[in-house]
Parts: sequence; C-alpha cells; structure tokens
Amino acid sequence: MADDIRFDKNLDLVPGTVDEPMPGVRRVMADNPGPFTFKGTLSYIIGRGKVAIVDPGPADERHIGALLDAVRNETVTAIFVTHTHRDHSPAVPAIKAATGATVYAEGPHRAARPLHIGEHNPLDSSGDRDFRPDVALKDGEVVRGEGWSIEAVATPGHTANHMVYAFKEKDVLFAGDHVMGWATSIVAPPDGAMSDYMASLNKLARRGERIYFPGHGPAIGDAGRFVNYYILHRKAREASILHRLAKGESDIPSIVRAIYIGLDPRLTGAAGLSVLAHLEDLVTRGVAETDGAPAIDGIYRLAGARLGG
Repeated sequence: MADDIRFDKNLDLVPGTVDEPMPGVRRVMADNPGPFTFKGTLSYIIGRGKVAIVDPGPADERHIGALLDAVRNETVTAIFVTHTHRDHSPAVPAIKAATGATVYAEGPHRAARPLHIGEHNPLDSSGDRDFRPDVALKDGEVVRGEGWSIEAVATPGHTANHMVYAFKEKDVLFAGDHVMGWATSIVAPPDGAMSDYMASLNKLARRGERIYFPGHGPAIGDAGRFVNYYILHRKAREASILHRLAKGESDIPSIVRAIYIGLDPRLTGAAGLSVLAHLEDLVTRGVAETDGAPAIDGIYRLAGARLGG
C-alpha cells in the first residue's frame, strides 16, 4: 500500500565531491538546491576506465570542473541525457568539448502538445532549447561500452523527450526526474502530459530493475514497489480533483487550495500546472468538461454537469 512507503530525504553528499553508491556507479551533485531540485542535480558516472556520464547537469563551472576531475585519466565515451530541463543538460557542450564523447538522448526539447491560441508557455525558461544529441535513441536501443551496456527506455510525461536508462549489468535504472525518492515528480503542461506520464509509470512497473538512481535525491531501493506507490499517488490526486468537482464547478486555484494541504508556497504555481495536467487528461477521457481547450485559467466541471443543463 502507498502508506507503507515514505519519501527518503537522506542524502549526505557534499556538492562537488564524488561518491560510489555501488561498484561501477559514481555520482557528483551540483550545488543547485531548491524546491524542485532538492539538494542538487546528480550526475552519474558509469564504469571505470572507459566510462559514460548520465546527465552532466547545469551550466555551472564548478560542477563541470568537479565532474571532469572525477573522470581524470579516464576516457568518457558516452554522455546520456534523460531530459532537457536546464538543471540536467546545459553542461553537455562543455563536457563533450573536454572529452569528445558521443551524446545520446531521445531528442531535442519540445512541448508535449501545441500551445493553445493565446497561451504562453510558463516553462519557457526551464527548457534547454539549444540541446541536440549526436544520436537520437529509440525506445529499447542499447549502447555498449567497456564493461557496461545501457538500454534506452522512453518515458515521456515529465517532459515529452524524457528517457531513462537501464544499466543492464547492474540491474539498476537511471530514472532522471520520472521517479524520485524524495518527492513526486511534477508534470506541467505544455512541457509534460499526464496521460503520457501515467503510461510511462505503468511501463516501468512492468520492468524488473531493483534500484533506481534518480536525478535528485537518494537511490530508490525496492523500485518496483515505489513505482506502484507513484501510480497510486497520481490516482489519488485524480480522485481528489473529481471529489472537488463533484461539489460544483471550480477553477484551478480553488482545487489547489482544496487538495494541497500545507503546500510550500514556492510550489503553488507548479501545483496548479500539475492539476492542469490531470484536468487535461480528464477532459480528453470525457470525465470532466471545460469551455474551449483546457487552460490554467479555465473553469472545470464534471462531464454533463453544466449549470442549467
């Protein structure tokens, strides 16, 4: 059950230092703590000698220097990027220039859907729109190196181009921001889509990796059970939204106040976008209604519940 699992906020890692949470996996944390990044973005190093890096991180000279120091006297053959939010991919050009490594990812940054007429993307500043991989990976493709093989697993939802990576020899998965142990992941339109996110969670639930290394926070043990918790959490959020709409039509700020009790004020905007993601999905499925396209400032009601109808 979901109540049996608690978020884990124990991560004793000093930014810029290297540790080895398991043989064959090292990590370096950027010094960019915040309400969305927890203690900082984690970059991972796979293997020894001829290595791969997962998520070089933000364009921060100290972090880039620490990551390059961590692989000094080694050869970086591959760089894998989970997605193109600005705390994960902007360090790629510097790391590639220093190492000559091949950059792998699902593709460039893009929205999960077209913008509606008059709609502005509130997440424009969070996307690394300059990023282009050397190789665009497809779901299920495997990249092999010296002592490691990495399977690309497409997981759209948090962003349209989100991809996680399975380290086949270690039975672990580098989960990016799709699943994290310290908090739930934010799904914010138009960059993300709830229908995609839920499908990707169900996809991971069918896999067998035991341990996840996320983009923020500590490693996740018993990963399959934790993914199922994430699924239950999202279903509970949806049920809470529908419960609020059953009392009458509502706007998104009212729904946020009703279902996010004790929310950090810095996360109010993100919570509103997450509710919008759920409502987009509910409208598409014919469970909820709004006038026109679902929008952050829309009024929502249960399907068939229009006043006077």
